[in-house]
Amino acid sequence: MSTTQLRTAASLDCTLLSNRMDVRTKEKKCSWFSYMASSPTLIVMIGLPARGKSYMSKKLTRYLNWIGVPTRVFNVGVYRREAVKSYESYEFFRHDNKEAMEIRRQCALAALQDVKAYLNEEGGQIAVFDATNTTRERRELLLSFAEENAYKVFFVESICDDPDVIAANILKVKVSNEDYPGKDRESVMEDFLKRIECYQVAYQPLEPDEHDKNLSFIQVINVGCRFLINMVKDYIQSKIVYYLMNTHVYSHSIYLCRHGESQHNQKGLIGGDSELSARGREFAAVLKGFIEEQNLTDLKVWTSQLRSTIQTAEELGVPYKQWKILNEIDAGVCEEMTYKMIEEKYPEEFAMRDQDKYHYRYPGGESYQDLVQRLEPVIIEPERQGNVLVICHQAVLRCLLAYFQNENADDLPYLRCPLHTVIKLTPVAYGCKVDMIDLKVEAVNTHRDRPLNKVMSNGKFPPAVPGSHFTQHAVF
Repeated sequence: MSTTQLRTAASLDCTLLSNRMDVRTKEKKCSWFSYMASSPTLIVMIGLPARGKSYMSKKLTRYLNWIGVPTRVFNVGVYRREAVKSYESYEFFRHDNKEAMEIRRQCALAALQDVKAYLNEEGGQIAVFDATNTTRERRELLLSFAEENAYKVFFVESICDDPDVIAANILKVKVSNEDYPGKDRESVMEDFLKRIECYQVAYQPLEPDEHDKNLSFIQVINVGCRFLINMVKDYIQSKIVYYLMNTHVYSHSIYLCRHGESQHNQKGLIGGDSELSARGREFAAVLKGFIEEQNLTDLKVWTSQLRSTIQTAEELGVPYKQWKILNEIDAGVCEEMTYKMIEEKYPEEFAMRDQDKYHYRYPGGESYQDLVQRLEPVIIEPERQGNVLVICHQAVLRCLLAYFQNENADDLPYLRCPLHTVIKLTPVAYGCKVDMIDLKVEAVNTHRDRPLNKVMSNGKFPPAVPGSHFTQHAVF
């Protein structure tokens, strides 16, 4: 057979496989939200500068994308910086600066056009309009825009009168802001406080008892000390409220790791409930020393209900909590088989999983998409805790790491989460610092690379296995 004939045959095989996959996955690929909503949603942020609006916008967007709701942030400040290349001073934000007011209005309109394109043409479900939106006039403009396009509107207002929190926000985020290149902290603080005063002159907060009683919104008061919720009208709005009420700014770290190497790992078997190998027990002992060196106060330790994670936690000598939802992905009929065995016994299933690993569901088991939905409570809970160590499994760890690193569904199943490596996550402004620490206990490599005919969403192949210790910042 010639090379051309071989390629044609391979192409036909791929087409047939793709047709079979369409039947199995077309419903699963549809976001669950598409069944819950009749129209897109516009989330409108409200609040004075340095009230954490962008922080909430980015976290909320990351969460919604992770649970399968296509969401994007539209920050009007970005449009303003594009229109006005050089920021001079707070004078630009004076309410009586008519020229600047018109520029800001045009920037908001430009952002709204991009919102419309995203929701109407690009498959978006939710757009987050991140700006101050402190006047009723601006909010009426947004409501009219939403009505013209049949969008639902949900307002998120951040109210804060704690001077220490405001000052901390300015120093943490605004000092490195593009508006202040090379400026010292004192001059940034002085200018930004005057900028806030410019907005305060015209600020009209939402009024739940009078003017705004028919609007759907949540007011987040003093960084989550109190909340006021008004007219929540649908499921996605309730999800937004639930997430924001559990999102707090704590100075803490989250530690993630897999269990020590198991006997099934050594044999290349997936799933099951096997015990640790000798090297797995060695890792558990080394992990104990590592955790002790961190000098963590009030550490919470969570495991699955499978023996490998429990045996790893037992070595730590501290209380731990078992979560059934942290159990490894259910491989259904493929449990306790090697990939080679699966390929031989279920060749079509093996091929379909390679083509769409995120949506593929094992017969009688789960998909990564199912696993993300199962793990949602585990994502919320660390927001309400101090320091947490989660001891789990490869697929589970990939899903958790994808949330914190803002990874998309295509790349999530191929994230490298090696055995005997601790992943330390530390919240930073608008993102998360990720440290991967190899504890130097030998273990098998359980990672299975992306098939050669599959590339990452950015068109590149996966990176090499990380070294013993590296740091990166996931910026959202």
